Amino acid sequence: MQMPPLDPDILRRRGEIVAALRVIVPGEGVIDDLEGMRPYECDALSAYRQMPLVVVLPETVAQVSAILRYCQDNKVKVVPRGAGTSLSGGSMPVGDAILLGLGKFNRVLEIDYANRVARVQPGVTNLGITKAVEHEGFYYAPDPSSQIACSIGGNVAENSGGVHCLKYGLTTNNLLGIEMVLMTGEVVRLGGKHLDSEGYDLLGIMTGSEGLLGVVTEVTVRLLRKPSTVRAVLLGFPTEAGGAECVAAVIAAGIIPGGMEMMDKEAVKCAEAYVGAGYPMDAEALLIVELDGPQVEVDHLVARVEEIARERGATTVRVSHDEQERVLFWAGRKAAFPAVGQITPDYMCLDGSVPRGRLVEVLAEMREMSKKHRLRVVNVFHAGDGNLHPLILFDANDADELHRAEEFGADILRLCVRVGGVLTGEHGVGIEKRDLMGVQFTEIDLDQQMRLKCAFDPDHLLNPGKVFPQLRRCAELGRVVVHHNKLPFPDIPRF
Repeated sequence: MQMPPLDPDILRRRGEIVAALRVIVPGEGVIDDLEGMRPYECDALSAYRQMPLVVVLPETVAQVSAILRYCQDNKVKVVPRGAGTSLSGGSMPVGDAILLGLGKFNRVLEIDYANRVARVQPGVTNLGITKAVEHEGFYYAPDPSSQIACSIGGNVAENSGGVHCLKYGLTTNNLLGIEMVLMTGEVVRLGGKHLDSEGYDLLGIMTGSEGLLGVVTEVTVRLLRKPSTVRAVLLGFPTEAGGAECVAAVIAAGIIPGGMEMMDKEAVKCAEAYVGAGYPMDAEALLIVELDGPQVEVDHLVARVEEIARERGATTVRVSHDEQERVLFWAGRKAAFPAVGQITPDYMCLDGSVPRGRLVEVLAEMREMSKKHRLRVVNVFHAGDGNLHPLILFDANDADELHRAEEFGADILRLCVRVGGVLTGEHGVGIEKRDLMGVQFTEIDLDQQMRLKCAFDPDHLLNPGKVFPQLRRCAELGRVVVHHNKLPFPDIPRF
């Protein structure tokens, strides 16, 4: 993955930059030694590593504001970072950029049960929100597999989803407001406890913006009441096609499960060995369907799902009898990624979405691609909304295998777009899909996206090298006057 060339002037000024940051964030808030910065050299896309220029860990909004204002005035790049669980390289450091870590922003500021909202700092974990309110019978719906570690600020940046996004939506559907700091240091608020604001949907723009537009310092989210009845149905199929057809049939019947996940045989074997959830080892495809709501409704829907599954050839049909068994069903799915890590040195977790009706075709073609690239692929994904998470198994220490894994992943994502899907469902673009943006978007589309970027960050200092396949500058998009077909600053690096 090619990144922008390092700016030698910034590298020469490193000592000056570190000294200025120590004034803004005194004490232990600035890390500039190599060993101290080592934990920040990559995010969850760990095949790619780069030491940052310096790491700064502010504790207050005023410090964040002062850091960004300094960087704007001195043309220093900034990479915002939450928990570092991005699977697309969204928070990968850059060698001539400050890494702005928000791990110390980890407090729950307010819980308003009457209005069913929580106001938290961006470093609070996804699961931490639910833990803070569950004693009152509430929870926060989006639940990525990394929810024990991922931060809510990162969820906003990537518009994260999770197992229950089919029924309850992604982060954008559960986000009510944010406080953010612009590159100029200005602190602004978007949304809040109230209903949708008038005017432009700036909150929608910020959700999924991957740190390109500003730094989020506070988040207001919607809380939901825990449903009175929740049951999970475990379904095993002799073929992947049978499982995929069952998914489409359930949705076509008008049933919207709380969650609907699918695992292939290899994933089932790994999860069962790792957790011992009681999964059927003879199944080529495993479905977990969760239904929630009033007991009468849930009982009816469970029976209907069982019926649909048997019609599609299900050989295993098990319904959870209590909360403990339901949690056990999900334990294997939640642990699928680390479980796969037990059988391979490395894996690349992709994220693409396809129409549910094309699942059978896509899974079959992925198997053929696996033979072509000579790499195994394990499938664990949100079947209900067609959000695929293929895991490509490889050894990152083998340059050839890494290259083949990249090519395999690119082929899968191109396939997603070809069948009417999109490059990403919830992991973002980052650096992983950056060079594939032209597969889904036209040049006009990308130029429009860059114009939005220019409106917030005209000097391109926030999260450089991410999302856009090539560096588009505001000059090229009509934001400055170009005389005699000559751009100002012709030495600006383009990659």
